[in-house]
Amino acid sequence: MSNPDELLAALAVMVEREQSNQMSLTVVVAGAVITGRLAPESLWRERVSEVLKDSDRLGPFSDVFTTDRTQPRPDPGEVPTHLHFHLARILQGTTGIPETGGMYRVAIEDVSAWTVGDFSYSDQ
Repeated sequence: MSNPDELLAALAVMVEREQSNQMSLTVVVAGAVITGRLAPESLWRERVSEVLKDSDRLGPFSDVFTTDRTQPRPDPGEVPTHLHFHLARILQGTTGIPETGGMYRVAIEDVSAWTVGDFSYSDQ
């Protein structure tokens, strides 16, 4: 989307302001359907950093996700440019990848469609 959806941006602002990770959302980005819960960027970065830090091979990359105090942080009133998903899955057929949910960062301007709520699967 060349002009990001104002309503979607308002949801992102609310997630950041309230520091809530309870907003379920499903988006379509470049034909892929991603479903999960939004998280504030700071919490998302912290969690990604923790996961990487626990890896022998990827541990050195964890510092990229931690807040660098020498860099100015965006103004709290600024509209976020990205959605930060946790417990998220890319839907493909009757499966969600990864099955347990992952951490995805999606540019708001790239979202072509969205709906509140997430999709889950049942074997029944």
